[in-house]
Amino acid sequence: MRGIILAGGSATRLRPCTKIASKQLLPVYNRPMIYYPLNTLIKAGIKEILIIVAPERAGDYLNLLGSGKEFGVKFTYEIQDQPKGLAEAFMIGENFIDQESVCMILGDNIFEDDFSKEIINFKSGGKVFAKAVPDPERFGVVEVDDNFKAISIVEKPKEPKSNLALTGLYIFDSRVVGFAKEAKPSARGELEITELQNRYLKLNELEVVKVEGEWIDAGTFDSLLKAQNFVKEKMQDKMVI
Repeated sequence: MRGIILAGGSATRLRPCTKIASKQLLPVYNRPMIYYPLNTLIKAGIKEILIIVAPERAGDYLNLLGSGKEFGVKFTYEIQDQPKGLAEAFMIGENFIDQESVCMILGDNIFEDDFSKEIINFKSGGKVFAKAVPDPERFGVVEVDDNFKAISIVEKPKEPKSNLALTGLYIFDSRVVGFAKEAKPSARGELEITELQNRYLKLNELEVVKVEGEWIDAGTFDSLLKAQNFVKEKMQDKMVI
């Protein structure tokens, strides 16, 4: 299993803070934001991690994280010239992924749950992580049956069929690279991760895991403030870095 952290983009919703700094390097209590997704991967025993960054911020990540030796892992860096959708990350990481399975986490996502068993026990297909939210229309939404098996997945639906948002943690086997290459840009002009999830769904190879603990997508000022307070109170004993 290899890991990817997607930390590109321009984070316009956090301007002016992100005018001179990458969102994923902003402090969340006593650590840079990117430490929290790193923590999720490292706790699960992933030793090789690709960090995808915007070109103008690459040096900042190198200065902060280095080779990964400090954390007992190996970091590789790639540039995302322009944010063209989450699915693009698998094409950028094609050589890194090679024939291995891959766990990708978004650099602004903070999870309370420990997903080590879910990551370590993954064999093949795809695995996504869903959390009930009050505003599912802002996210990719998964509809499930009584056995928590996926029925449908829609990106930012106007009329969601459930309140289950797909969080920024995804596990796929190596076929995801080929699926990403075949993906067509959405109406937003992006390569949507939901298209890849739907490929596995059609093959009956997509597992949905319920997120029990807190999940914060720290991409707005309100969610960043929530993350600060939550991390201070609940995350200190859950960190390995």
